[in-house]
Amino acid sequence: MKGGVRYMLVLVLGLLFGFGGYFPLNQTSVYAQALSADEKAKLQAEYDQLQAEILQWQKVLDDTRTKKKTLQGDVTALDAQIKKAQTEIKQRGLTITALGSEIQQKTKTISTLEARLEAGHESLAKLLRQKNETEMLPLALLAFSSKNLSEFFSDADLIDHISRDLDAQFSEIRATRTQTQKERSELDTKKNQELDAKHDVEVKKTVITNNQNQKKELLAIAKDEEKTYAQVLAEREKRAQEIRNALFDLRDAQGISFEKALTYATAASQKTGVRAAMILAILSQESDLGKNIGSCYVKDLSTGNGVGKNTGTPFQKVMKAPRDTEPFSTLATTLGFEWSTTPVSCPLSPTYSTSRGYGGAMGPSQFIPSTWQLYSTRLGAALGVSTPNPWNPGDAVMATALYLADLGAAGQTYSSERNAACKYYSGRSCDTRSPRNYTYGDSVVAKAQTFQNNIDFLGSL
Repeated sequence: MKGGVRYMLVLVLGLLFGFGGYFPLNQTSVYAQALSADEKAKLQAEYDQLQAEILQWQKVLDDTRTKKKTLQGDVTALDAQIKKAQTEIKQRGLTITALGSEIQQKTKTISTLEARLEAGHESLAKLLRQKNETEMLPLALLAFSSKNLSEFFSDADLIDHISRDLDAQFSEIRATRTQTQKERSELDTKKNQELDAKHDVEVKKTVITNNQNQKKELLAIAKDEEKTYAQVLAEREKRAQEIRNALFDLRDAQGISFEKALTYATAASQKTGVRAAMILAILSQESDLGKNIGSCYVKDLSTGNGVGKNTGTPFQKVMKAPRDTEPFSTLATTLGFEWSTTPVSCPLSPTYSTSRGYGGAMGPSQFIPSTWQLYSTRLGAALGVSTPNPWNPGDAVMATALYLADLGAAGQTYSSERNAACKYYSGRSCDTRSPRNYTYGDSVVAKAQTFQNNIDFLGSL
């Protein structure tokens, strides 16, 4: 009887917008599996058998390493790589089948829970109407309107009963909402796993095609023509040297050789768990953006205003003041730079608006000064330096790796790397409602695959 309608509305708003509580659901039919126990056991047995085959082909590959750069050894290795990849595709197919079943069941579970929520809200609304009607009648008036004491207590008991029902309904809805959120989270995880498995299949198909073409070329060489095969090896080494010497562009810094960039990225990968190819892909993507957007100088620390580096075009609020201008000037002074002639990223347009935002990101890794300041201690420990330099290629590579690891890229799956790339660009996971965001992620993933192909080729020599 306490509180009245306003109290109940507060409870409703709290329920709809979230306050804690977990209430286990006991309806086991919600969790029925789409696959029977026998079907799951069969899938697992097939999976285990394929895993054993994969290990066998890996052993063949390990055994042929001592026979590198011989015609027979390379043909055997290519054949083993093809067979291993084909077996892995079959294994991924089983994974996709199992995940498809789990996704289907999760979707059904969510539908059941949503129906329960809807029914709970309807029941809650009915109880609230009843509660409101009883509270509109004061207790004293209720006592006088009752024919006798027994009827009065009966009416009072009814009000208490409604209150207890309301408490129970709130608990049930909270529990159902919590379980629905958990199921949605698990569904998203399963969908990402399915996406990763399908992407892995497509990558392995490409690997198979390339290896089959190489095997065909090698088999066309007569075994006694060692001179011809020596020419093949010479062409491979020439290509490898071209890859190593290729210029790796860096934003707002002098480019370095791919070999040097890979050395930095490999060291960063060992410390963070992020693939070297992924690190290089982010840096390459940022370099491409820099070519399109250009660089700016900050000319006023109090406002963050500046000019285009090459055009002199005035830009409003190149950098956010004082959040970024203060650590920027401090860093430049510590490193011995003149802050007014140190390049940073330009905003998307010269005129400031809240939708345009700021530029002011530094060097190849494109950290804004306040973020670089947050990472400075970790960077210094990883690099063994007192003051990391965002324009130094090695420091920038390590910074990119650390940030990508924090964004989940160390998972080394298609979905984890793609989402990490989108977050690196915008702070949000890949979202089809924001084309610029997911386009960035897709471009990074594609670049990473190209870099990985080059890294694998260098490693095969």
